[in-house]
Amino acid sequence: MQSSVVMLSSTVAAAAMASLRTLPLPVLVPLVASGLVFLATVLRRLLRRQRPVYLLNYSCHLPDAERQVNLEVCEYFGLKCRRYSDDIADFMRLVYSKSGLGQETFAPPFIYSGKFEKTLAFAIQEAEEGLFAVVEQLLAKSDVSPSDISVLVVACSMFSPMPSLASMIMHRFNMRPDVKSYSVAGMGCSAGTVGIDTAARSLRSRRTPGYALVVVTENTSLNWYFGKNKHMLVTNCIFRVGSAAALVTDVPSRRPDAKYELVRTLRTHHGADDAAFNAALQMEDEEGNLGVALTKDLVRVAGAALRRHITTLGPQVLPVSEMLRYAWRVARAYAAGNSKAAAAEVPDFQRAFEHFCIHSGGKAVIDSIARLMGFGPYVVEPARSTLHRFGNTSSSLVFYELAYFEAKRRVRAGDRLWMLAFGTGFKACSNVWRALRDAAPDADNPWNGCVHRYPVPPPPPSKTHKHA
Repeated sequence: MQSSVVMLSSTVAAAAMASLRTLPLPVLVPLVASGLVFLATVLRRLLRRQRPVYLLNYSCHLPDAERQVNLEVCEYFGLKCRRYSDDIADFMRLVYSKSGLGQETFAPPFIYSGKFEKTLAFAIQEAEEGLFAVVEQLLAKSDVSPSDISVLVVACSMFSPMPSLASMIMHRFNMRPDVKSYSVAGMGCSAGTVGIDTAARSLRSRRTPGYALVVVTENTSLNWYFGKNKHMLVTNCIFRVGSAAALVTDVPSRRPDAKYELVRTLRTHHGADDAAFNAALQMEDEEGNLGVALTKDLVRVAGAALRRHITTLGPQVLPVSEMLRYAWRVARAYAAGNSKAAAAEVPDFQRAFEHFCIHSGGKAVIDSIARLMGFGPYVVEPARSTLHRFGNTSSSLVFYELAYFEAKRRVRAGDRLWMLAFGTGFKACSNVWRALRDAAPDADNPWNGCVHRYPVPPPPPSKTHKHA
C-alpha cells in the first residue's frame, strides 16, 4: 500500500515538472516567485507564532454600601468642607446632572471621615481596600496560589507611593522573590489595557509558561480638587472609586479553565501633538491646589486619536469584504468631489466584533465614539450603564464593562470582543479577545443584584425653555 502511494506521488510530481517545463519563461518566473513568497510567508508565520495567552479570570471591586455617594452626599460634603463658593457649587451640580452618573457610585474614604482633608493615610487606605480585595477574590476563584505568580503588573495613574503598590501586594500575599513586577503610572484610563499588553509580552518572553497578575486601580483621595478652576472641578464630579484584577496565563493546560484568549493588542501614542499632550493634565492651580485638568479639547483629541488608532487596527481585524466595502465608499465620495465625506468614512467594526468594551470615561466621550464609529444604542449600552452605576473608575472601567456582558449572559463561545481605552498623554490601547466558552456571572460579579435595572431608560426631555 505504501509503495503504491509513493509511486503515485512520484508520478504526479513528474507530471507537474513536465507541465512546468512547457510553460513560457515570462509565465514560469512569476509563478515560481509567487510560490516561493507564499512558502516563505507560511514558514515565517509558523516560526514566529507566539504562545497563546488566556484570560483565566478577573474580579472587580465592589466597595461597601456605606461608601455609596449621590448628589445629596456631594452637596453635603461641599457645604461642610467650606471650600467652595455658591457659584462653584452650582457649577459642580450642573456638571453632575449632565455627567451620566447615577446615585450609587462609590467615593473615597476621606469623604466620609468628617475631616475634609486629603491625606496620604486616606490614599493608602483607598488603595489597600480595593487592591487587596480584588486580588484575594481572584486568586481564590481561579485556584491559583500567590506563589504561582511569575509576573505582577500594577497600574495606578495618580498615586505612586513608596514602597510601590506592587510591593504592597507582594508583601500582603507573600509572593516569590523572583516575581517580575511592574508599577505603571501616569497612563490614565488606558492603564488597564496597557497592563494586559505588558503582562502578555512579559509572559511570552519567558522560556517557561506561567501566570501574570494584572491589578489596576485609581486613587482619587490625594487628587480631590478644592480650588476654583472649572477644568479641574470636573474630575470631582465624574471620577469614582474602583479596582480590578485580571489573571492571564500562557500555561496550555489551563485553556479549558480560561474565559478568553488574547488575540491581539495595539497601543498608539499621540503625545507628539500639543493638544493631545495637554488634553488632561495633573497640575496645581494659581493657588497651589492639586488636581487634574480636563480641557475642552479632550473630546476632540479622543476622536482624532481613535481615528488614527483604528487606521492601524482595522486591517488586522476586519474581514477583507469590509475593507473592500470601505475602500469603495471612500472612492465613491472622492469621485463625487466630497473630500470631507471621504475623510469621515469609517469601516464597520461590528463586522469584526460581537461585543465592545469602549472607553466610558464620560458621557461626551461615549457620544463622540458612538458618532464617529456609527455605533447604535445597543453597542454603547454597556459603556453608558457602567458610567451610570460606577462612574469613571479610570483604568478598571473596561473590566466593569466586561462584567456587564457576563451578567447579561451575552457572550457566547467564539465571540470576539474589543476593549478600547484612552489615556493621558494622549494614548489609545486595544485588547482583542475571543471567548472560549459561554459566559455567566461569577459570584463576585459587581453587577449581581442590580443588572436587572439596566439599561437605564433615557431621561425625559426637559420642558424648560432655553434662555436667549
